[in-house]
Amino acid sequence: MAHKKTVTLGILLVSAVMAVAIAVPIASNTGSDSDSPAQINQLFGRTVLDEVPLIDGHNDLPWNLYNFERNRINGFELNSDLKTHPVWGPSTSSHTDIPRLKQGKVGAQFWVAYVSCGNQYKDAVERTLEQIDVIKRVVRKYPEHLQYVTSTEGIMEAFRAGKIGSLIAVEGGHSMDSRLAVLRMYYELGVRYMTLTHSCNTPWADASPIDNQNDAQLRNVTVWGRNVVWEMNRLGMLIDLSHVSYGVMVDVLEHTKAPVIFSHSSSHTVFQHHRNVQDDVLAKLVENKGIIMVNFYTGFIGGRSINNVITHLNHIKSITGPDHIGLGGDFDGVDDVPVGLDDVSKYPDLFDLLADGTYTNGTTFTPWTREDLRKLAGENLLRVFGEVERVRDSMVDVEPYEDLIPYQDFVDAGVADQPCMSDIDIHKA
Repeated sequence: MAHKKTVTLGILLVSAVMAVAIAVPIASNTGSDSDSPAQINQLFGRTVLDEVPLIDGHNDLPWNLYNFERNRINGFELNSDLKTHPVWGPSTSSHTDIPRLKQGKVGAQFWVAYVSCGNQYKDAVERTLEQIDVIKRVVRKYPEHLQYVTSTEGIMEAFRAGKIGSLIAVEGGHSMDSRLAVLRMYYELGVRYMTLTHSCNTPWADASPIDNQNDAQLRNVTVWGRNVVWEMNRLGMLIDLSHVSYGVMVDVLEHTKAPVIFSHSSSHTVFQHHRNVQDDVLAKLVENKGIIMVNFYTGFIGGRSINNVITHLNHIKSITGPDHIGLGGDFDGVDDVPVGLDDVSKYPDLFDLLADGTYTNGTTFTPWTREDLRKLAGENLLRVFGEVERVRDSMVDVEPYEDLIPYQDFVDAGVADQPCMSDIDIHKA
């Protein structure tokens, strides 16, 4: 009897110790009444990324797979420290490998199937298919780390499984060769957003460099270009307005039936570059219920510090509130990134600074709340993507848009001669 009582007391003591051990970190993470708001927020900065998936809107790793490996990945090891690789390591545009993705707590990634504007009117479609292929092959090669997904639910399933949800994006409308059938095939192959232009105009939409040309003939989105917008709505493909001109931003926001994204863009007010988004467009984005995912490229943010990214985030948040902001680092697609955001491993540091409300130089700003950071990490993108899927479902009875692009659009774009009468008969649409 006494022995049993001793054992019982021992069990009670162990249980009490365990309860205290568990309670202490919980109490520490919630903060005490004496803690300042900045101290409390800092405690949960990076831990938010354990609660919701960090969804990055734009990574150009597939472009580097083409540049460095010519897409021959059988003997290439992404699950290694590429900083020590003889080719990838010295490159200023290499920021991604699986160990660093894990360290950065990346929960989902849009991998970009990009081909250059030099392929427009040539082999852009074939080359884009090759890039879609290499994305799928990489994901299949590392099933313990990456999971191919095409939906909001797929992102969450991968996150719950501890894997990086891997989605496919096409960067540049030139990749569809002005053919709606090609756009539909991309969706069938898993593409879940398309950037309407890259740095070159298409026959149906202007790219952002045109905004720097005082005498340019603006076409914005042509009448036929609206078919691209509506077909993307019908398919359930996110419309990406990064890289497009100001006029295209305004036109698309007027005509789209679903929210849009800027997959990797920043604030024009903070740094006046044609790739960045002006405040009036940000206001329209709120009405559209879309999202802008902030870019890290130093040439677009106006400086080489993580503080520059925070300044863009804070300004955009002051215009849109916390419900329309995300992150689109543009890693592996640029050759200069901020100190403090050197590669995909550094996202937790950004979240700590935002929660703390302190720049690296010690100056302060209003700390981001836990709810704000959850939205920034992934909840905003999940909401937008879910609404795009809802619009798709509401258009299930709408027949595919199939109008052919008028030949005159190529003439107006300066890539075809004025047709003779026989050409008009052939190309009328």
